[in-house]
Amino acid sequence: MALKVAIVGRPNVGKSTLFNRLVGKKIALVDDQPGVTRDRKEARGRLGDLELDLIDTAGFEDVNDASLEARMRHQTELAIAEADVSLFVIDARVGVTPIDKRFAKLLRQADKPTILVANKCEGRQGNDGLIEAFSLGFNEPVALSAEHGEGMSDLFQAICDAVPDLTDPDQNKDSEPDWDDDSVEFDMEAEELEAPPERPMKFTVVGRPNAGKSTLLNALLKSDRLLTGPEAGITRDSVTVAWEYEGREMRLVDTAGLRKKAKVQERLEKMSTGETIHSIKYADVVAIVMDSRDAFEKQDLQIADLVLREGRGVVFVCTKWDLVEDASTLRKELEDKARRLLPQAKGAPLVTVSGETGRNLDKMMVAATKVFSDWSARIKTRDLNNWLQHTVQKNPPPAPGGMRIKPRYMAQMKTRPPTFVLMASRGDQMPESYKRYLVNGLREAFDLPGVPIRLFVRQGANPYADKADGNRKTK
Repeated sequence: MALKVAIVGRPNVGKSTLFNRLVGKKIALVDDQPGVTRDRKEARGRLGDLELDLIDTAGFEDVNDASLEARMRHQTELAIAEADVSLFVIDARVGVTPIDKRFAKLLRQADKPTILVANKCEGRQGNDGLIEAFSLGFNEPVALSAEHGEGMSDLFQAICDAVPDLTDPDQNKDSEPDWDDDSVEFDMEAEELEAPPERPMKFTVVGRPNAGKSTLLNALLKSDRLLTGPEAGITRDSVTVAWEYEGREMRLVDTAGLRKKAKVQERLEKMSTGETIHSIKYADVVAIVMDSRDAFEKQDLQIADLVLREGRGVVFVCTKWDLVEDASTLRKELEDKARRLLPQAKGAPLVTVSGETGRNLDKMMVAATKVFSDWSARIKTRDLNNWLQHTVQKNPPPAPGGMRIKPRYMAQMKTRPPTFVLMASRGDQMPESYKRYLVNGLREAFDLPGVPIRLFVRQGANPYADKADGNRKTK
């Protein structure tokens, strides 16, 4: 079982850098600007032979009002309560600050194992701060440099000393079976091994800032797991949360809002945008979240186009439905806009929800699992070719230059998204309009609404080409 570790401290002391170091890759945004991290970010990491469930937290601010900083502090307190051990990070180059002292008091009140980490100790510039750290009243501080990977062996030993019951490699030895014991029997006549468990479905929510993405996920999780508020652009980093829906494991991914490219100027926002695009590329199903009162604006259409070009399954989610007055009329308008403005997403489900009241969240998840099933669909080659023969007879392809294009054979190359290859004579001359006709026919015939379909047309080899070349050479 992995050890749950919360990395805590005031802003800009290197918590996210240490998080990335222990995870083994850069998944948390890092910048010189204080306060980059806002939500709790979790990932599996390793230190030596220790498996760690790491929690990266926002910088601690000593406020208790209704401000964004106070809500960030609450998230940090929740992480400390959940963790087996906390890594209290200070900046050794700056030394101990008044906020560090107040945070140290909070950690002692939490009564959880705490390891004091003096970061940025490379060279000699952190020596004074390292000595000053003893004044915080914890055990000997661990001197390290998260940026350069120095001091990791000392951190490993400090964790083992802080929670010996959870890090002892021999603690589970008694529970292991003795394979030399004659009493251990195996069923050699078992017909087959159990199939490996199905991988979790990754459900990612994207949209413009302040569309209600984090509120929507909190309503699903029935907790305040993600930071929310009236301020636009609260979420900066993509946050993945494990969840289970009707017995199926899922990964819910909250992302930063995507603004128009021309408006993204700051380096930090560019990094957030890049992280959101990365989350889209590795999603299974994407919920395009829009405020019902101004849905399908130009930016929404650009986000939808990006998701479809990446080949992800799509669900249109219109939020804040509890604020809508004439619901039936507005829904008809939204459905008309979806059909007219996004023909490439023909048949994609449109769900109207409210994160505040929890309305229609079950319908959203039913739609998402249906899209995932369609996105993973595999069609038999025989059925494909029967459909192709019927479709071509009904509406033959054009004959550019008087030479007919003859579709011969079709097969599915892969799933997620469904990808097909069509072998045809003069396939390189098949117009895009006829390819769209075939894709729409596939979608209707095999019930694949809301799923991007990829069709590649390949030109079949001409069996008489070599004979014709030989005749020309003879002449």
